[in-house]
Amino acid sequence: MTKPTLQQSHGPAFTRILSVGAARGDLTVPNDDLVGPIDSSDEWIQQRTGIISRVRASKDVQAVDLAVVAATEAIEKSGIDPTLIDAVIVATISNGRQTPSMAAVLADKVGANPAAAYDINAACAGYAYAVAQADALIRTGVAHYALVVGAEKLSDLVDPTDRSISFLLGDGAGAVVIGPSDYPGISSTVWGSDGSKAGAIQMNHTLQEYHRGESEWPTLRQEGQTVFRWAVWDMAKVAKQALEAAGVTSADLAAFIPHQANMRIIDEFAKLLKLPESVVIARDIATTGNTSSASIPIATHTLLAEHPELSGGLALQIGFGAGLVFGAQVVVLP
Repeated sequence: MTKPTLQQSHGPAFTRILSVGAARGDLTVPNDDLVGPIDSSDEWIQQRTGIISRVRASKDVQAVDLAVVAATEAIEKSGIDPTLIDAVIVATISNGRQTPSMAAVLADKVGANPAAAYDINAACAGYAYAVAQADALIRTGVAHYALVVGAEKLSDLVDPTDRSISFLLGDGAGAVVIGPSDYPGISSTVWGSDGSKAGAIQMNHTLQEYHRGESEWPTLRQEGQTVFRWAVWDMAKVAKQALEAAGVTSADLAAFIPHQANMRIIDEFAKLLKLPESVVIARDIATTGNTSSASIPIATHTLLAEHPELSGGLALQIGFGAGLVFGAQVVVLP
């Protein structure tokens, strides 16, 4: 008896980012509004982080609301009928509900039902992870078009008296539509993690401890110096590996779009990578803050609005964060 042969799907050889959309919190929060509880100053925050102000969302605005705005813009710009989107991936650490996934709710709200939809938690590397997955899903024929979103409401996860990370964080969402391409638009992704150092950035309590009345509401904490050293030295190596995997050099880049964690980290990155002066560097953190998984697509959105000539150029993007998770790839800007 002849054994049956399974069929496997096959897709297009190449993919690219077709469009980008963004949503930012509706409130502008300057440093002076935060310095009292942490016994600090505007000067101290600017010197350490480069942040002048950050955007945060009003109490009744949820991360999924920001995601809908960003995704709607990206879909409209792509010219793709939302019914053709058959994969929706949301990177987030701040979904207000453990279930259902933000992605499933988002897919319905933007007209992409019955797309496969799921959330991923890779912290500030989440967007890079999601881009890698969307690229793979399309090239293997599992999906035809994918909506990738990074969406965060980090103001729900901060302790205003915490000096380690609270003043860094903002709220927002960035979205891209990814689809088939006639040319390579997304390079191989260099990614990984080091969970042995998970304590460097983490929640200070569990939901179970909070539920039992044993702790206050869990909020984010970080070991600043540990994270800074890791982000600068180790992530510069990852960025170089991503360039090698893409078969390009820093001289080929039009833009460098790192996770908007800290202006000092971004500046050190640029030095270690020896980026030519012609490379435009995203520094959206100055007025948006650190929006975790949303920071790269939001920064991309800002960069293209300020420098439309970058469209069609190569950009190196790299995300890194809690769990010492990282991901980097080179993309063609939409």
